[in-house]
Amino acid sequence: MKNRVKTLNNSMTVKLADLLQHEPLTANQETAFKSWDEGDNLVLTGSAGTGKTFMALYLALEDVLEEQDYDRLVIVRSMVPTRDMGFLPGTKEEKEDAFTSPYKNICNELFGDKASYNKMLTSGQIAFDSTSFIRGTTYDNCVIVVDEMQNLNFHELDSVITRVGKQSKIIFSGDFKQSDFKFDDEKNGIIKFLQIVEQLKNFTIVNFGWEDIVRSDFVRDYIMTKEMLGY
Repeated sequence: MKNRVKTLNNSMTVKLADLLQHEPLTANQETAFKSWDEGDNLVLTGSAGTGKTFMALYLALEDVLEEQDYDRLVIVRSMVPTRDMGFLPGTKEEKEDAFTSPYKNICNELFGDKASYNKMLTSGQIAFDSTSFIRGTTYDNCVIVVDEMQNLNFHELDSVITRVGKQSKIIFSGDFKQSDFKFDDEKNGIIKFLQIVEQLKNFTIVNFGWEDIVRSDFVRDYIMTKEMLGY
């Protein structure tokens, strides 16, 4: 695995040294870290509270901020329940603003700096795309994090993965048990997608369970009880 020990950096520019050190907390997190360091793309699935999105952003930003192979991190997600974003008032940025808050909060924790997300947005080190706007896009020289993948239908998952260009890597993150879809054919899209990904080289699928919930003991107990009752 990489040596994640870094020196402090007082520059106003977001650098690798500004990224606070985080180590895997569970065996499955260890698998994700190791597979990513070895060059695999990732699919992170499983229970809420297991740190999937946090881990995805940390690993992606670590690679981007090394400033060697990748120019930027691109976060992609669907705008369920507002897939028809083009019909909403406002600019693309105004429409997306409500959905970027989780990533701003994660960056605040990753860097200990509330302005870190906006700094990287301004510098071009990070970008946010909706599946509503990626047609015709090619992601070269970047790391792509596809979050809340359970809310992407098969067509959207297929569209995203075929946007991956030269010198790029991708992380999918989500929990199909939390899908916002109402119809089975839409929910089954992620299952079909995973069946394809399982056959691909350089892809590791990590399934997180109760033992990986790190948000709090309360959340772990709640999710365990809910699933044991079949809800």
